[in-house]
Amino acid sequence: MTDAVLIHTDRRAKRNVAVLASAQAFLGAQMAMIFVVGGLAGQTLASNVCFATLPISLIVLGSMLAANPLAWFMQRAGRKAGFILGAGAGATGAAIGAYGLYVASFQIFLAGSFITGIYMSAQGFYRFAAADTASDEFRPKAISYVMAGGLASAIIGPQLVKATSQAMIVPFMGTYLAVVALNLVGALLFLFLDIPKPPVPAHDAPKGRSRWELIKTPRILVAVICAMVSYALMNLVMTSTPLAVVGCGLSEGNAADIVTGHVLAMFLPSFFTGHLIARFGVEKVIATGLLILAGAGAVALQGVSLENFFIALILLGVGWNFGFIGATSMLAGAHEAHERGRMQGMNDLLVFGGVTLASLASGGLMNCAGDGGQAGWISVNLAMVPFLALAGGALIWLMLRPDDA
Repeated sequence: MTDAVLIHTDRRAKRNVAVLASAQAFLGAQMAMIFVVGGLAGQTLASNVCFATLPISLIVLGSMLAANPLAWFMQRAGRKAGFILGAGAGATGAAIGAYGLYVASFQIFLAGSFITGIYMSAQGFYRFAAADTASDEFRPKAISYVMAGGLASAIIGPQLVKATSQAMIVPFMGTYLAVVALNLVGALLFLFLDIPKPPVPAHDAPKGRSRWELIKTPRILVAVICAMVSYALMNLVMTSTPLAVVGCGLSEGNAADIVTGHVLAMFLPSFFTGHLIARFGVEKVIATGLLILAGAGAVALQGVSLENFFIALILLGVGWNFGFIGATSMLAGAHEAHERGRMQGMNDLLVFGGVTLASLASGGLMNCAGDGGQAGWISVNLAMVPFLALAGGALIWLMLRPDDA
């Protein structure tokens, strides 16, 4: 590739990064909002408190099931169309959720949550879209900068929760109506996206590896495992946090502030994660992320004071950032362009499958695995141990291989 082409490519990539980072900031705020109030709203509607986090679980389930169809759609219609579709689903899901709250129907509320999962899946592809037009050198930075857009969502989302959760007679309904507005306005950002539609492959074009062949590739397999574990454990603990905070005698405002600190920690390191990957290698960055996730669990097990919650959730965010961005960067460089839709769809299906199981387990561990909020919180954090061991073992195996290609 010539210098002129490289400069041109990265100029386009930087424009797309700006659009995608803005979408991550503005549209992404809805996920922080829903994760703060979803479990609390579910607790008011569910007949059994063990199902309080089921709305969050259905969002993640919807995201998992939407991953492959969205990847297929974007491969044919382009990223712009896919992201606008995702924002439309976010608005629709939030509107149905608001109606479910209005009529006090847990089933309708769950249906809205499931549709919201389509938006969550689309947001997950922002990071891959950042790499589409980037040079090899700029790719990890592009992914990292787009993820950094979540820094603003960490501020916007929980503050909107404070302003809207009790703004109407029906608790939390105002939050869901605010999410509808975010999606309708935020979808306009994608009009400025400049990512060409993938060309229609010729009959004699290379078909690429099958999904089974892809997942058997050691580097791809380890990237998927580390992404699954990083995201699933973050979701397991974060989903339980508002319930644990309120259950241990603190306020909803404290829960919103803790989630703000957590989401800031998720995205603030993104300004330099790409540089760390370029300097030290992706394996070392992922390993650091897994160690920080373990540290988050250790702090959480020390007590349930406000300070413990803050420190644990901040460490959880930083660990997720290193582990997930590192795994995404490893995956993005391990497959060919014509394998993109197949690989990225399968990756997000597996990742969000793990996250779905984690969010389902979260409510049960928190509300039904012990007597009181503190016992449930301990159960949630102890559940991290075997999965961190799995990801750490996989990463060590990859690093010790004589040929990890």
